[in-house]
Amino acid sequence: MSHSYRQDMPPPGGFEAVKYKRNLPNRGLPAWAVMTGISIVSAYGWYRIVQGNWEMREIVREKRWGRIHLTPLLMAEADRDAYRLQQAALAREKETMKDVKGWEVGKSVYNNPKYQSNEIVIT
Repeated sequence: MSHSYRQDMPPPGGFEAVKYKRNLPNRGLPAWAVMTGISIVSAYGWYRIVQGNWEMREIVREKRWGRIHLTPLLMAEADRDAYRLQQAALAREKETMKDVKGWEVGKSVYNNPKYQSNEIVIT
């Protein structure tokens, strides 16, 4: 018995070409575009930092000058308050020591001719 074998042959016109070329998709922007974008964003960031530093410097300057100009007013207010408290203390001393003969109201108990402000104020 003899079998007839049929050999597998290419299709008419032949096989299509083997695709061996790499087919990679485009992976985004080119390097120069990325670097340009980063440079622009960084430059804008530094611009904003410098502007913020100038603004903060101006705010600090305003605060300092405000304090400089308010210092005399605050000192005068403190002097008025101290004077009022001193007069109240002298009135209390006069009332408390009214029965003691020879007591001078407001006279220092120390033998020092220099003026010393009251460091402890009793209200």
